[in-house]
Amino acid sequence: MSIPTPRSRGLLLALACMAQFMVVLDVAIVNVALPSIQSELEIEQGVLQWVVIAYGLLLGGFLLLGGRLTDFLGRRRILIVGLALFTLASLAAGLAGSAETLIGARAVQGFGAALIPPAALSIVAVTFEEGEARNRALGLFGAVTGVSASIGVIASGLLTDGPGWRSIFLINVPIGVVLIVLALVGLPAEAGARRAGARFDVAGAVTVTGGLLAIIFGLNRAADSGWASSWAWAPLVAGVVLLAAFVLIEKRSRDPLLPGVALRNRTLVAANVSAFFTFGAFFSFIFLGSLFMQQVLDYSPTQAGIAWLATTVISFVAAAVTGSKLVGVVGVRVLLVVGQALLAAAVLLLTSVSADAVYAFNLLPAFVLAGLAGGIAAPAAQIGALSNVSPSLTGLASGLVETMRELGGAIGVAVVASLLIATATGVDGFRAGFWGIFVTAAVGAIASAIAFPTPGRRARVEAAPSSVSNVN
Repeated sequence: MSIPTPRSRGLLLALACMAQFMVVLDVAIVNVALPSIQSELEIEQGVLQWVVIAYGLLLGGFLLLGGRLTDFLGRRRILIVGLALFTLASLAAGLAGSAETLIGARAVQGFGAALIPPAALSIVAVTFEEGEARNRALGLFGAVTGVSASIGVIASGLLTDGPGWRSIFLINVPIGVVLIVLALVGLPAEAGARRAGARFDVAGAVTVTGGLLAIIFGLNRAADSGWASSWAWAPLVAGVVLLAAFVLIEKRSRDPLLPGVALRNRTLVAANVSAFFTFGAFFSFIFLGSLFMQQVLDYSPTQAGIAWLATTVISFVAAAVTGSKLVGVVGVRVLLVVGQALLAAAVLLLTSVSADAVYAFNLLPAFVLAGLAGGIAAPAAQIGALSNVSPSLTGLASGLVETMRELGGAIGVAVVASLLIATATGVDGFRAGFWGIFVTAAVGAIASAIAFPTPGRRARVEAAPSSVSNVN
C-alpha cells in the first residue's frame, strides 16, 4: 500500500468515522420510532421488539468474523461489501410494507453493519503510524462512536415527528452511496493477508459466530422474559457450548480464526477486557437513564434525547483530547482506570435519585461525569486493542474490541433490565439498576489496573518517536 498524503489520510479518517457513525446510529435511532412503526404496520407487541433485536443480534454476532474476513480478504473489499449490504437493507426497511419485511431487512442491515466497524477501524490503524498520529485519529474515531448513540435518539424523535418513521432508514441510502463511492475511489486495492496454501477456518467461524449469536439472543430474552425463562437459558447454554467448541477447534486448527499470537499480546487482551466493562457500564447507563427520564420524570423522547447532549458534547471533546494528548502522557491503563472510576462516580450520584429530581441539580452532574468517563475510556480501549498489532491482524484486533463493545453492552443492559424488573417498582427499581452499573464500572476499573502488563514486562505503545510508552 502506498504511503497516503496528509490530505488523503484525512479523507480516509473521515470515511472510517462516517461509516462507524452510521452503524452505531442505527442501534439507537429506531427506538423512538417503534410506536409509529407498530401503528402503521399493525405489528403485535411481542413481535415489535424484533425490529430492534434483529439488528443488534446480527451486528454483535458477526463482528469477530467480520474482523477476520477483513484480514483475509482485504479492508477495502469488506468495507464496500458491508456498506452495500447496509445501504440496500436500509432501503428495504424504509419501503417495508409488513413486519416480516422490516425485520428481515433489519437483520441484513445488522450483518452488513458487522462488516463495517472492523474494516473501518483497521483502515485507521494502518493509515496512521502507531504513536501520536494513530492515537489522535483513534481519539476522533472513539469520539464519533461515543456520540452516535445519543445523536440517534435525538434524530429518531425529530425524523419520526417530521418526515415519518421511514425516513430513519431511508436517510442511510444517500449517505451509504456516497461512502461506497469514496471507498472505491479513495481506498487502494489490497490482496488481504491470505498466504499461499492458507485455509479459512470455517469450523471456527461457525462455532464462534453461532456462540455469540446464541448468547446475545439469550441475553435479549432474559431482559424481556426474565432469567427463569427457558427462552433465556437454552440459548445461553448453547452459546457457551459453541464457544467451548470454538476454543477446542482453534487449538487444533492450522490456520485458526483467532491466532495464538493475538492472545499472547497482553495489551490487546487487557484492552478487550476493559472494553467489555467500559461499554457494559456506559451503554446500560444510557439505557437506564433514558428510561428514568421518560418513565419517572415524564420527559418526552425528544426531551430525553436532548438531555443527553451534555454527555455527548463532553464525551466528544474528552475523546479528542485523550487521543491527541493524554494517552502519550499517562498511558492507556491509567486512562481506563480513571475513566471507569469516573463512570462509577457518575452512577453513584444517581443511586439516591428521587421522583422529583431536577435535571440541572440531580442529573446534569452525573451526565457530565459520564461524558468525561466515556471520552477518556472508550478511545483508550481502542488504542490499547490496536497496540503492537501487525497490519495482517488489525482486522481481527478491531473485530475483537468491537465484539467486546457489543457483548458488554448486551450483558450490561440485560442485567440492569433484570434488576429493574426484579426490584420494587418505581424509583427503587432504578436505584437498584444504578447500583448494578456502579459495580460493573468499579470492577472494570480494578480489572484494568490488574490486566495490563507491568512496567517491567509491558508491550510498549509508542506515543511518539521519543519512545514514551503509553500503556501504563
